[in-house]
Amino acid sequence: MLQPNRIICHYGELALKGGNRNFFEKKLQENIQKKLAAFLPSPIEKIRREYGRIVIELDFPNQKDLEKIQKNLGQVFGLVNFSMAFECDLDLESIKKMAVEIFEPLENKAETFRVSTRRSNKNFPLNSEEVNRQIGAFLVEKSGQKVSLKNPDQTLFLEITEKKVFLYLKKISAVGGLPVGTAGRALALLSGGLDSPVAAFYALKRGLNVNFIHFHSRPHTSAASVEKVFELAKKLQDFQAGSKIFSVPFAQVQKQIMLNCPESLRVILYRRAMLKISEAIGRKNKAGALITGDSLGQVASQTLENLSVVGEASNLLLLRPLITMDKEEIMQKARQIGTYDISILPHDDCCTRLMPKKPELHARLDQVLEAEKNLDMEKIIQDSLEKLEIIELK
Repeated sequence: MLQPNRIICHYGELALKGGNRNFFEKKLQENIQKKLAAFLPSPIEKIRREYGRIVIELDFPNQKDLEKIQKNLGQVFGLVNFSMAFECDLDLESIKKMAVEIFEPLENKAETFRVSTRRSNKNFPLNSEEVNRQIGAFLVEKSGQKVSLKNPDQTLFLEITEKKVFLYLKKISAVGGLPVGTAGRALALLSGGLDSPVAAFYALKRGLNVNFIHFHSRPHTSAASVEKVFELAKKLQDFQAGSKIFSVPFAQVQKQIMLNCPESLRVILYRRAMLKISEAIGRKNKAGALITGDSLGQVASQTLENLSVVGEASNLLLLRPLITMDKEEIMQKARQIGTYDISILPHDDCCTRLMPKKPELHARLDQVLEAEKNLDMEKIIQDSLEKLEIIELK
């Protein structure tokens, strides 16, 4: 059976980047190369950019390699879809010959088909519709299948470029978005729950390179939350190569807040302290933004007033990708990206420790700032920087 010898990778909004398009395409090509190199026995060296697509040349890998390639390419941000394709020369007879070879194994599986041509080479003697008609008529004659333009069992896609023609039968969906690393760096607060990994995923999708920060209350809580965060971060590694986890002890900070501040403001002050510490770590690591999994109205600390008061704690740009999403939407996305089964495992969240009986739902900034005067925030931040553990992910 004829094996595909090319992968045609398509992207969407990168094509709208005007003068910056080359930067985005180059980064996407680099990310594809890294992704494939991580699991293939020998690196694929022939990856080239053509206008509107990236072409990967295959050295006839086995079926298991093809399956791995498809799975991994589907996780590369910036790709909208890709196809396992066949390359032939830039003439009608070569196209006909290749089309028949592709269709032969399908004779008993598909009764109807259509041809869909995309012609970027305007010097080719036939336009797209003429190619569709001629190749379609030829395949009807050779295969006995019928043409159906509206609901075909099979579509033969043709891409006529400046130097070659690519033929393929299927478009495989990818995650879309922008290539990771094109939008800068960010630091995501990762709790071990459902929301924060999904928020990090959406940040990656917009081209951010994301590191993670986790606040734990060991030894007062188990090590399960840290272990979960490590597993979640590894799962998110499917969508980016190389990141760090900043693991920050938080039990002493909670104790200071509990002893010195009003009980009703306790969770708000926890979260403000987390943002202040995260900002300090982020700035040391050249992060341009912090990312949280906040969703408006989901819990007491996420009312409009409380989100505003908490967000004021950081001068670094604060991104909340899930802010208007409901829990069902977040859970559905967690299942899609593979973090759901990890997130629902039981663990001790540091913010559930020492919870107030009646948390404030509509905090005022002046009230919170007054309470915060009882804390030596500079010392808290400095102590956290000295005690944090950095875990490198590869």
